[in-house]
Amino acid sequence: MIKIEEFEQVISSTIEAVEKGKEDLYRLEGGVRSEYDRCHHQLLDIRTRIDRVIEEVDLLEEESRKLRNHLMKVNRDFHRYSKEAIKEAYDEANEKMLELMQKRETEKILRLQRDHLEQNIKTLENARKRSGELMSTVSMALKVLTNDLSKFFSQKEEIQSHQSMGLSIIRAQEEERKRVARDIHDGPAQSLANIVMRAEFCLKLMEVSPEKVSGELKELMNLVRNSLGDVRKIIFDLRPMSLDDLGLLSALKRYTEQYMESFPIHVEISLIGSERRLDNSIEIGVFRVMQEALTNVHKHTNANEVVIKIEFMPEKLNVLVRDNGQGFDPDQIDLEEKSGYGIMGMKERVHLMKGNMQIKSQKGNGTQIIVSVPTKVQLSQNPNASE
Repeated sequence: MIKIEEFEQVISSTIEAVEKGKEDLYRLEGGVRSEYDRCHHQLLDIRTRIDRVIEEVDLLEEESRKLRNHLMKVNRDFHRYSKEAIKEAYDEANEKMLELMQKRETEKILRLQRDHLEQNIKTLENARKRSGELMSTVSMALKVLTNDLSKFFSQKEEIQSHQSMGLSIIRAQEEERKRVARDIHDGPAQSLANIVMRAEFCLKLMEVSPEKVSGELKELMNLVRNSLGDVRKIIFDLRPMSLDDLGLLSALKRYTEQYMESFPIHVEISLIGSERRLDNSIEIGVFRVMQEALTNVHKHTNANEVVIKIEFMPEKLNVLVRDNGQGFDPDQIDLEEKSGYGIMGMKERVHLMKGNMQIKSQKGNGTQIIVSVPTKVQLSQNPNASE
């Protein structure tokens, strides 16, 4: 027969994994949307350039035709022209033909870029639809896990009947994680495809305009650097190793150092009490809450200064995050809208840690987020549960 503690651990692990999947989905949806907009704007620009090059090719073809006719006339009546005139006719025809070939090659490369972008946009549209379906599925799974969870632990007789449900949820959660992993893989894969396309473009450009290759290579290097930065950020977001090795405060300091390098926002951290290691689920939960709070600061507040206070008390942990931004009316937040995803995620995570969270803000007076979570591991109250 399954033990109460084991069942509680299964549910807690499942909730944490599903929460992590939901966070990944939110980031994925934002990344897909940004990449879609970028590709769409780039496609419009390339289409304009193609139209312009086609006009130039048509004009060059007409000029080249006239020069070839003139050259044929010179060849027929070469005794009527001087050597200089004959040479000039040849040079002009060759020069115009070379220019025409270069323009045609440019047109060909632009068409390849256009076709590639159109394919990328189709892929991104499908990814946007999939991410919406995934978010709906994950939200439904969280409701199943959280709505009636107290009933599962208060009535031991019912636990056996729900065991199969718990295992089904775990399987569904693992499938969602696989889908999220595939979607995340598709993001970097698109960047790599773009890098390959730019490299092919450089090879073509070496044949027609070698002097422009240096500039294209610089852009290619920047693209590689950006892609590498995105991959490193994904790795850190998935699991900050310093959190396991050194604890909450050290992991937060490292994160804020990277945060200040990325955004013009100064972050000050102060410690009240003596730092100590907490249960792993509490440390990762509090870290994610503060991570999301700082993300909201640079996205929505226009702040340039953030103060974080961490207070270690005997039986609970208190955290204050205060910014000097524009503020807002907390009562007007719609948690069903995308703008409220971050706050909704923080509140849900704090609730899962059996803590409480307050938001104090006024327009023009900044924002304070106050979180308090218990640090004692709460054991099952069932007298028949094993020690």
